[in-house]
Amino acid sequence: MSNIELKCPYIKKCSGCQLSNLDYPAQLSFKQTRVIKLMGKFCHIDEIKGMERPYHYRNKMQSAFFKKNGKTVSGIYQSTTGRITETESCLIEDELSNEITLACRKLFESFKMKPYNEETKSGFIRHLLIRRGFATNEIMMVIVTAEGKFPSSRSFVNALVKKFPEIKTIVWNINDTELFLSLGEKSEILFGDGYIEDILCGLKFRISPHSFYQINPVQTEYLYNKAKEFAELKPTDTVIDAYCGTGTIGLIMAKEAGKVIGVEVNGSAVNDAIKNAELNGITNESFYCDDAGEFMASLAEKGEKADVVITDPPRAGCSREFLQSLVKLSPRRIVYISCNPETLARDMQYLLHKGYRAEKIQPVDMFPHTRHVECVVLMTKVQK
Repeated sequence: MSNIELKCPYIKKCSGCQLSNLDYPAQLSFKQTRVIKLMGKFCHIDEIKGMERPYHYRNKMQSAFFKKNGKTVSGIYQSTTGRITETESCLIEDELSNEITLACRKLFESFKMKPYNEETKSGFIRHLLIRRGFATNEIMMVIVTAEGKFPSSRSFVNALVKKFPEIKTIVWNINDTELFLSLGEKSEILFGDGYIEDILCGLKFRISPHSFYQINPVQTEYLYNKAKEFAELKPTDTVIDAYCGTGTIGLIMAKEAGKVIGVEVNGSAVNDAIKNAELNGITNESFYCDDAGEFMASLAEKGEKADVVITDPPRAGCSREFLQSLVKLSPRRIVYISCNPETLARDMQYLLHKGYRAEKIQPVDMFPHTRHVECVVLMTKVQK
């Protein structure tokens, strides 16, 4: 692990990195202790997997804009206060994405595009979303605005692409809601195909503006390979990938399984998952747009069985309906990936009372300098 410790100049103004006052080994110790307190009663907790260089790891950057002393400035939106912290750079954001943001800031001024003001409901630019494929070095820009006309869009695009040839697509999105950093329903592709591609665990994945894609590719490779190791797949296994998103985990496991079923409630993500399967020539996975709990309940009612279930739910964890259906499906192994140790511990407790035992827990530092910690857990069916 790198001994170089960088200090953030915005530590007193920005609440994004809650642990940046600690050096990195101390951050890892804090997270390890937190996981042990919550789940040490279930089984042994392996040592948290940290990063060699825990800086500039985010492949997704969102910047807000506002006027200060007559000039357009950019920064990080603080959801707790509704304020924007002015920044010139960020120690966890991608450096190339930051350069593009600063260039856009100047272009917005020269093209007379004013930042949107939430109080007066005036202005045009709401925020900028930049995603970079770390393996492919492809950049996608999403310019999010209020309703209105995009002035001289062709000249704007040409100026950006000339300066940054890594930009493969630029999308204009209109957000007419009250939610500050959200994407709206209306989009127009200004340049490229409207998506970029990246490589993860040897597979290609298409990333569109609404796609869920893990923000730390270095740690994601480790996390997903650990999940595959825990699954111990057999060529005859039926695997369910619940909350599958764009299909990353299931597709990575598909080559070692007999059949994979991916279920996801977000229709846009399901479309991406289907394309990702085609992109990689994977034919033994099918995807369903449905609520994971309802889908699993339907399978259980039909008397269906699964050998392995992989679940990667949102921070709220799995619904009770989902867990009940999971028990009815009676998989040999459950691989649970979680971004919230509290809800993970709650769901594990339920499964422990329903005939499963915890075998392995591996914490992973997906978000250095923040309080967040990811865990991958193996639970196996107790043989009677």
